[in-house]
Amino acid sequence: MTQNSLKQHPGFQPHGTTMPLTPMSLGQLLERIDHEWHSRKRIFDLPTARFWKPDPDVDLSFEFLGRRCASPIGPAAGPHSQLAENIVLSWLGGSRLFELKTVQILDDLEIKRPCIDMQTIGYNIEWSQELTVPQSLTEYVKASMLLRILQEWEPIAEFVGPNPGPHVFDMSVGYDLAGISDPKVSAFIEGMRDATDEIEALRSQLTGPWARYADLDFNPVLSDTLTLSTFHGCPPDEIEGITKHLIDEHDLDVIVKLNPTLLGYETVRSIVNDELGYTDVSVKEEAFAEDLQFDRGIELINELNQYAADRGRAFGIKLTNTLVVHNAKAWMPEDTMYLSGPPLHVLAMTLLDRLTPHLPERLMVSFSAGITKDNLVDSLAAGVNPATVCSDLLKPGGYGRLAPMLRTVTKAVSDAGFASLAEWKASNPLSAAEYSARIRANGDYHLSANEKLPREVDHTLETFGCVACNFCITVCPNDAFFNIASPQEEIEGRQQYLVLAELCNECGNCMTFCPEDGDPAQVKPKIYTNPDVFAARSDQGFLVRDGQIVDSRSNDSDVNVLQELLASGSPVSKATS
Repeated sequence: MTQNSLKQHPGFQPHGTTMPLTPMSLGQLLERIDHEWHSRKRIFDLPTARFWKPDPDVDLSFEFLGRRCASPIGPAAGPHSQLAENIVLSWLGGSRLFELKTVQILDDLEIKRPCIDMQTIGYNIEWSQELTVPQSLTEYVKASMLLRILQEWEPIAEFVGPNPGPHVFDMSVGYDLAGISDPKVSAFIEGMRDATDEIEALRSQLTGPWARYADLDFNPVLSDTLTLSTFHGCPPDEIEGITKHLIDEHDLDVIVKLNPTLLGYETVRSIVNDELGYTDVSVKEEAFAEDLQFDRGIELINELNQYAADRGRAFGIKLTNTLVVHNAKAWMPEDTMYLSGPPLHVLAMTLLDRLTPHLPERLMVSFSAGITKDNLVDSLAAGVNPATVCSDLLKPGGYGRLAPMLRTVTKAVSDAGFASLAEWKASNPLSAAEYSARIRANGDYHLSANEKLPREVDHTLETFGCVACNFCITVCPNDAFFNIASPQEEIEGRQQYLVLAELCNECGNCMTFCPEDGDPAQVKPKIYTNPDVFAARSDQGFLVRDGQIVDSRSNDSDVNVLQELLASGSPVSKATS
């Protein structure tokens, strides 16, 4: 059954703890790109219609702490900025600012599942990387190399333009000074500052049609900016100490992410429960007493901005972290969950309004709270720079929702008679106060506009055969799902959906949006390409090598059906060769 019915079902039990991710090698990712492009003009299942091609007459670039970015959007630190292929998908969609997933010293966490709930607004219980710290570094090096190669790869030039423009990787670390100053996290930061050794180790995987790119001038400086993520309840002195450590010890420009709790409990509760009508959201009052208070926050922002300037570094803030609330739904297996989406957009913009009169001149305000195609233009006009996205990319369409956002901004700038986003913003001021007041009264952010459940059909999801809605592919942040046109006569023309088990962390998002009763991550054939991972698990699955099933935990009938599907051609054939 889907979440629509599961959330009401007293017998529902969460999956349990996380299934670890096993990233694909750079060589495997390049094989997938080559196969998908030449077989169906896609890259990691994203069609060319969803690639972003900049309008040569409208410059959407902006300055990110002094670094040029060709577009003002990108993925927020989260599920869309953890694996190399996720970052490639975001780049193809038009992202040019990548807030990489938060890295911390504890890299062997057991995160319970499901961990994402996008049924109506947005909740999650995940909070840092699901890879080891060294794996995270390798993923970001792979992503950087892939983007450099794709900028040179002629087949996609007509779809991304002759000059896709510069991009920026922005690191994110957490959550306290002891962990951030530990040699493990310090080595990650220094590796991002100079990835020469990692790049040289990966060059040998540029073979076959990619051998011509083996001598490219890959930039060893992956990132020299960092967004600090501090957990709820982090003392202001700790935030100050971490920021100064990052500036002094690592020579970084730093952004500090702030929490919506700065507004105070009564304001937040009133907005969420009374003004917006989310009466079922139970805001955790105790989180406010432990968190940074507004007046001290203003002092801290001004002090750190001056501290950075005195040392030739830049400083900024980000609005906002998610809002900690009680887990009243019991869909995810923790006592606490973190709210995002439409109500967080209102809270974050209200906080921007309250902060604006007190902020240093020209302070950069990054933003991540319920950004969508419908509110991106106004958010940019109100002073947001840049806007990062998470919740919206977890809805049907996934990474394909990015390019329409940028086209909307392009049209707004062009229709107003300007040639650049910067000129448009300077000539069309929209105060945070005006925008905040508007959206607090706007029904689009009210419960009544956000309580519709994903559609359902009265049918149980089967291993082979379904309504072929494609949702499992687009809502998966890790590109774990793919489809194959079925050659079987009895279901001719139907798409069959399979899941790359090593890339699936069972977040629950595909189950939320699957219209049939069942969990695609559990029901659809799980394809394993790594024999060690296959041997370590006990779920249903098929170990594949060179397009052939070499081992399985399934019945003979399913093995035969799947082998015929694989013989018709799939990304697995190349990725396992």
